[in-house]
Parts: sequence; C-alpha cells; structure tokens
Amino acid sequence: MSELVTGEAVALELRPAKLPSRALAVLIDLIVAVLVYIAVVIGLVAATSSLDDAAQAALSVAAFLLVLVGGPIAVETLSHGRSLGKLAFGLRVVRDDGGPVRFRHALVRGGVGMIEILMTFGVVACIASLVSERGRRLGDVFAGTLVVRERIPVGRAGVAPPPPPGLAGRFTELDLSAVPDGLWLAVRQYLTRMHQLQPQVSWSMASRLAADVAARTGAAVPPDLQGQPAAFLAAVVHERQARQARQRPRYESGGQQAVTPVSPPAVAPVLQKAPEHSEKAPDRPQSRSTGFAPPA
Repeated sequence: MSELVTGEAVALELRPAKLPSRALAVLIDLIVAVLVYIAVVIGLVAATSSLDDAAQAALSVAAFLLVLVGGPIAVETLSHGRSLGKLAFGLRVVRDDGGPVRFRHALVRGGVGMIEILMTFGVVACIASLVSERGRRLGDVFAGTLVVRERIPVGRAGVAPPPPPGLAGRFTELDLSAVPDGLWLAVRQYLTRMHQLQPQVSWSMASRLAADVAARTGAAVPPDLQGQPAAFLAAVVHERQARQARQRPRYESGGQQAVTPVSPPAVAPVLQKAPEHSEKAPDRPQSRSTGFAPPA
C-alpha cells in the first residue's frame, strides 16, 4: 500500500483511489444528479407554463447550474468528501495533508469539474487522472485535494501512544460525533509518527490537527494544552477509543458469553434431595449466585 506523504513530511497510510473506482463513483453521482435534474425540470415546466420561452430557458439554465453543479458541491461539503458514488465504493475526498475538505475545496472541484467532466464528457478528467501519479484530476490539483480509499485492511496502522498522566478521562463530556473518519485517521497517523519528525514540523502539524478537531467538536483547546497540541490529540483519541470499547460486547468468547439462568421449578427437585446427598449441597447455591453454569 502506497503512503501519502504530506508537505510536512508526515506519511499517511492512505491509498489514492484509482481511475476505475473513481469513474464508477462519478457515474453513479451523475445518474442521480440527472434524475434529480429531470424531476426539477418537469416540475418547473408544469409550474411555469404561463411564462414565455425566454423565462423558461432562463429557469432551465438556473436549474442546470443548481442541480448539476451546486448539488455536488453542497453534498461534498456537508458529507465531508463523501458523495453517494464515493460512499458506494469506499472513497473520500481529503486535503493533501489528509484533513477533511471544506467548502472552498468543494467549490473549486465542482467548478473545474463542470468543464473537465460535464463539458468534455469526462475525457479531460480521465487523461489527467491517468497522467497523475496519485490519480488526481484537474479539479483536485487546483483545489489541493485527493480522492483516497477509506476501506483499508485492518491492522496496518500503528498504535497511538497513550496520553500523558492526568489527561486520561479529561474529555468525557466532549462531543466527538461531528469529527469525520478522515480526520481521525490523520490524527492517528500523526501520533504514531510524531517522534520521527523534526520538532518544529511535528508541532506545526499537531497544532493544525488540534485546531481541526476543536472546530469539529465545538470546544476550544484548553489553555493549558494550547502549547501541547500533541498531548491534546492523544487525550482526545484515547477518549474516543474508550467510548468505542464501552460499546463492544462484554464477552467476546463464542458459546460462553451468555448463560441461561436456572428456573426455580427445575431446581426444586434437587433441593428436595439435598439431605440424601449432603456432600453436593454447597455446590448448587454457588452455581446460581455466580450466574455461570458448572463445568462439564
């Protein structure tokens, strides 16, 4: 798996998407956009039948720009780089440094995509993607973005270091639901490689990632950690891992994760015979109190 090396010498284990998967994702997005555009045009024709031809033509052009150009920009911005086609193939648009895209990135990609995809039927986009080493089209080059594959094999990334003493459990009230997966991956990759970077480069990268995480959570970095962005990132990642661990099943072993409790009628005959077998009497209450069946 090829690594994505940012401008600050941070290697991220993100696989750039290849042309076939990107083309199929764009095809799905175009089919959905065309269907929506047809529905909008039919509605406009029915609602503006009393207008003249010039007004209807103007509304048609406005609907074209709104649905086929503005729609993908809005979807890419709100979904943090995952349109319907990209979601189907496990792709995502990220910045060159691995962070999530913003409105300006989606706007540039959508504006250039109208020329290289819609007006040239995708020929320019295919040629640019084939020439580029990372498979980027012109919209990605001008916007500073990259389409990567999110579905990577499990276990390839390193283990993030634990937070400094005293920071574990400090961010239990922090809302982490708005932080996208692409940003979490970038943070984890930085934490596993921060000791391989120069101090200034490491601090700059950590500051930018901490600012992105703080913007997504809606809470600023605490004043005592503003000079230690890496510690803030480690504490937040530790909190997220702790929440995920609490959501997992308590027992992960196959058939012993649940034991059916013994009903009172089934135990009653055994208790009646307890005086005849006094040596086994202490074992029965113990098995009922622990909740586990005695070993076979």
